[in-house]
Amino acid sequence: MTDEWKAPDKAKSEGGEDKSWKLLEKTLLAGVQEQRRSRRWGIFFKLLTFVYLFVALILFTPLMDMEKSAARGPGYTALIDIAGVIADKEPASADNIVSSLRAAFEDTKVKGVVLRINSPGGSPVQSGYVYDEIRRLRGLHPDTKVYAVISDIGASGAYYIASAADAIYADKASLVGSIGVTAAGYGFVGTMEKLGVERRTYNSGEHKSFLDPFQPQKPAETRFWQGVLDTTHQQFIASVKKGRGDRLKDKEHPELFSGLVWSGEQALPLGLIDGLGSASSVARDVIGEKELVDFTIEESPFDRFSKKLGASMAAQLAMWMGFQGPALR
Repeated sequence: MTDEWKAPDKAKSEGGEDKSWKLLEKTLLAGVQEQRRSRRWGIFFKLLTFVYLFVALILFTPLMDMEKSAARGPGYTALIDIAGVIADKEPASADNIVSSLRAAFEDTKVKGVVLRINSPGGSPVQSGYVYDEIRRLRGLHPDTKVYAVISDIGASGAYYIASAADAIYADKASLVGSIGVTAAGYGFVGTMEKLGVERRTYNSGEHKSFLDPFQPQKPAETRFWQGVLDTTHQQFIASVKKGRGDRLKDKEHPELFSGLVWSGEQALPLGLIDGLGSASSVARDVIGEKELVDFTIEESPFDRFSKKLGASMAAQLAMWMGFQGPALR
């Protein structure tokens, strides 16, 4: 009789425990959902703040530029930075430099232009574009002089550009020159043979794959490629001679076109540069307008904002939409 009376109590107890677990589970789920809801709203308001700041930046940047322009004196020196590798899609691309040059020459308050160069060179095509544009603008605006000022290094394509200026200045320890052309690569023919790997290429055109590093060099193709480099080198030399004129001591020093580099102090007697100085000293002592106004083309506020915020914005949006992070279901 005792066991019969205890059985209903046991079932009752088990049912109570089950209800308690369900109630606890609901409570936990409600707490998790509330946390997720709070987190989503927090992220939403953060995004709103970012958008607000971005719009404010877009609206007030032109106003700040106008205030700066109004605060400038009656005349100033235009400064254009040429930094890093000279190549397409880089900060020192021909498009950016040429756009900066045109803006500077169109400004009636600009009394002179300083190209502040710190570059090891780069594309001969991009350098040639800038060289030609400098000479064109100088012809259209003969009263506005262009001065190249080399800081750490002005070599190869960077010196190509500098040679188009009215005069070149550098620090005594700057690296100047490297009037030459190079094209480098690797050959893996021996390595392929040791590994027992066979290279198979299919092309139409007898010499289409003549730069393939996995195939042995052919004397005729090597001579051809050397001819291409020599032609480009001669174009470089002709432009430098045209830009520097009689100032260049190339007859006494034919090694000027060998690809060597010199310090600014050594470059001066060779005619590679016209004097020692910095961008500020040239603006002050040569142009006569010590105020420097930067005309360098830079990324827009939108581009800078997008690059800095893009990845984190995507992650935050994914979290807000519930696509990331563990959750009790």
